[in-house]
Amino acid sequence: MVKGGFSCAVVVSHRPVIIYNVLRTFHTGKGWQMSRMEARPHSKGKVRDIYDCGDSLLLVASDRVSAYDFILPDEIPYKGEILTRISAFWFQKFADLMPNHMITMDPAEYPDEFAPYADYLAGRSMLVRKAQTVPIEAIVRGYLTGSGKKTYDQDGTVCGIKLPEGLVEASKIPQAIFTPSTKAELGEHDENISYERCMQIVGDSVAAQLRDASLSIYNAAAEYAATRGIIIADTKFEFGFIDGTLTLIDECLTPDSSRFWPAQDYKAGEVQPSYDKQFVRDWLRANWDMEGEPPHLPTDIVEGTSERYKEAYRIITGEAFVPAKEQ
Repeated sequence: MVKGGFSCAVVVSHRPVIIYNVLRTFHTGKGWQMSRMEARPHSKGKVRDIYDCGDSLLLVASDRVSAYDFILPDEIPYKGEILTRISAFWFQKFADLMPNHMITMDPAEYPDEFAPYADYLAGRSMLVRKAQTVPIEAIVRGYLTGSGKKTYDQDGTVCGIKLPEGLVEASKIPQAIFTPSTKAELGEHDENISYERCMQIVGDSVAAQLRDASLSIYNAAAEYAATRGIIIADTKFEFGFIDGTLTLIDECLTPDSSRFWPAQDYKAGEVQPSYDKQFVRDWLRANWDMEGEPPHLPTDIVEGTSERYKEAYRIITGEAFVPAKEQ
């Protein structure tokens, strides 16, 4: 999976300071809406803000959307909350399989500095333990698509792994494969690498831990998703070490870090519909030359993408999405 993610292993020495006002606007399809967060993040990714809280970090997922390494001018309503809650679902489901960094999603348990913003933070934020990030994107592919399909067409391999002949777009790979990539700086592209290169970067032992943990989580998630009518074509995990133990961090098995395909529509040899921002990417590809600043998205694209995220949440968790502030 080559979708972007933001590392949460940020080491800074000071606590959040309420020093300036930021008013953000986004289009909901029913008009423009304002959201307020009056704390300067210590680190800012494409779609997420990170606040240092001493022994922990507060991750705040915005509704920003990125595509083709650009942050688009329009936000997708509820995107940040949906992705955060999906991650929490998987963290809780696989807690016995792999430790994770989540402490709580309850704003009442956050440091006092964040109390004024409890309504905004509800659902879209997570207090997590700090981790020493492993500088590898741990990607697992169960189906042939994306960049893996491109290299397979060239030489029959994906990240140095030889695959059977005759596979086509969206073919199921006989056995899921671990295909790591480097963690690029913000604005740069991740680079697919071989397992041997992964060992050179992090060492044989850590590479083996990454591979085994990634495959174990993916296989368990894919088995569960199949009961929900979803195919997890591929996904990206991030790991770090907490107290010497490999730990699952960042987001987990969301539509932004994975390709989710509706099983009922699956047909090998074709590009599959998916529950993610591909809807946005397709529109951009048809309406923008990738030069200069990206254009504003039409209302129907914004609303349609939001609905896809909501549908992904419903299918994965088994519950209809209701915004946290309305619960």
